[in-house]
Amino acid sequence: MQEFDWKQKYKDKTGTAPAAMKLIKSGNSIFIGTGCGQPQHLVNALVEHSSKIYDAHIVHLLTMGSAPYADERFREKFKMNSFFIADNVRHALAKGIGDYTPILLSEIPHEFETGRIPVDVALISVSEPDINGLCSLGVSVDIVKSAAANAKYVIAQVNSRMPRTFGDSFIHVNAIDMLVPYDEDIIEVSEQNPTATLRRIGQNISRLVEDGSTIECGIGRIPQALAEFLKDKKDLGIHTEMFSDWIIDLIECGAITCAKKSLNRGKVVASFCMGSKRLYDYIDNNPFFEFYPTEYVNDPYVISQHEKMVGINVGLEIDLTGQVCADSLGYQFYSGIGGQVDFIRGSARSRGGKAIIAMPSTAKKGEVSRIVPHLTEGAGVVTTRGDVHYVVTEYGIAYLHGKSIRKRVMDLVHIAHPKFRKGLIQAAKAQNYLYEDQIELSWEQVAYPEELERYDTLRDGTQIFFRPIKPTDEPSLSEMMYSLSEKSVQTRYMARTMSFPHRDMQRVTNIDYRQDIAIVAVVPGVSGEDIVAIAQYFLDPKTSGAEVAFLVQDEWQRKGIGTFLLDYITQIARQRGVKRFWAKVLPTNDAMLAIFHNSGYKINQKFDGYAYDITYDLTEQK
Repeated sequence: MQEFDWKQKYKDKTGTAPAAMKLIKSGNSIFIGTGCGQPQHLVNALVEHSSKIYDAHIVHLLTMGSAPYADERFREKFKMNSFFIADNVRHALAKGIGDYTPILLSEIPHEFETGRIPVDVALISVSEPDINGLCSLGVSVDIVKSAAANAKYVIAQVNSRMPRTFGDSFIHVNAIDMLVPYDEDIIEVSEQNPTATLRRIGQNISRLVEDGSTIECGIGRIPQALAEFLKDKKDLGIHTEMFSDWIIDLIECGAITCAKKSLNRGKVVASFCMGSKRLYDYIDNNPFFEFYPTEYVNDPYVISQHEKMVGINVGLEIDLTGQVCADSLGYQFYSGIGGQVDFIRGSARSRGGKAIIAMPSTAKKGEVSRIVPHLTEGAGVVTTRGDVHYVVTEYGIAYLHGKSIRKRVMDLVHIAHPKFRKGLIQAAKAQNYLYEDQIELSWEQVAYPEELERYDTLRDGTQIFFRPIKPTDEPSLSEMMYSLSEKSVQTRYMARTMSFPHRDMQRVTNIDYRQDIAIVAVVPGVSGEDIVAIAQYFLDPKTSGAEVAFLVQDEWQRKGIGTFLLDYITQIARQRGVKRFWAKVLPTNDAMLAIFHNSGYKINQKFDGYAYDITYDLTEQK
């Protein structure tokens, strides 16, 4: 078969970059292709042959190559405006040379269509035309297709190294005014090994990803850190504005199949990608991948139609009320809104969906907290306090949506870095976000004993998560206590009625994990975790003995939780050098008496006329 000679067929449209630049006039608005699909040869030609060009307006989303037009010496020739600020133009923004347009990514194409953001000339990269005259936009479809469709002139660098991607990713040569053949390597973005902090964040996010979920990951190192912990998941799907090399291993290990997606089933859907040559070779002519324009991929309505849609985006800082800044450091614009709001809102509306903001708890090598009493002066709100759902740091997960300010503050404080928690509590008190008597622990010395977390299965097959109590458990614990029957209250507290006010509940939930221990049994609830049982011991350091007590919610009784809790908290006590347990039990509380007598220890039991005093030595088992 004779090889198709596109240069011969389209020789009337083919020219050099210097010749193509003659189409550009002073005052024109010039769009430059996105990300790693930036037409580097055309960009260099634009600057080299700009002697007669003045006041040209350059617009782009995110470019990864050089940006010579943003140099100080071209200030009179080019006015740069970016929808998302990358490293190559951040210096220009800081000097006031360039400009930034804050806008939702999904809304940019409409601005092109209406002419509110005019495009006179579009500089784009494409693959070689096929026999039908179709060129692929390759690694960057995003807003490139809309820009080209609405430009007066389209200049395309035809690069044989550009991968040919499928989906709504093609542009016909008839829609291109000049084809400029020039081969060069596609810009590569190398992945860095994730830090221990990022790996911990990735592990925490993975706990929110169920089998069969469809995932979106934003730009940054967190997706790479997350991928390591998704390898055991099943039938994950991808609907995301962008991806990088992390996707390959998840496909090859079988975690990503896209078999359960609600839309575009069996296909990875994205609008652009950035990565290595390995990634570009992987997607080339690969029908498993489909690239679509931003107006489809980032449409919140489209996103919301995926069941179990998980949108994962990053923030720079978040205040105690839940306002997320993601595009600026104070007055300095740093990145952009991008697709964060699109996917936060789309994922939140998905059936079983989860909208996640992830960030390390600190910045500047641990010197400042990213969870702050108020946003830095000048910082912009990208995700509002009304839109925020999950927030994840290396210290855990906070679910904020639908919660009061007081609950938000406590949840956020306890995923902040321990050395900043006391200051955050004090700042929240000053704003009357928290009660004046809220306990302030020395969190730098009080380490949450994560090693005591464990899952277990009850006799009826129900899986229960057992873990140490947290200060954020106060509302859930109070809810459990008020749900108890009169009989349960009487057998535990030896009173017919009791109240469980904040001043008492916070003493149970704010413990040092050294002298006192409380283990709760939790199950998934509508807004997080529901506490269904609790076991506690209170150590007397002088005697190395501890009072032990446990309580199980009525509907969870007679399932074996009490037996497990006593056994588990006894194991913990013995490992920590506790020598003796004691408890007071009413004679009518047959269930608790049975649990003690079946514990495997020699029980001493004395009746004082009202209740039994139970004591036993933890070093003497039957």
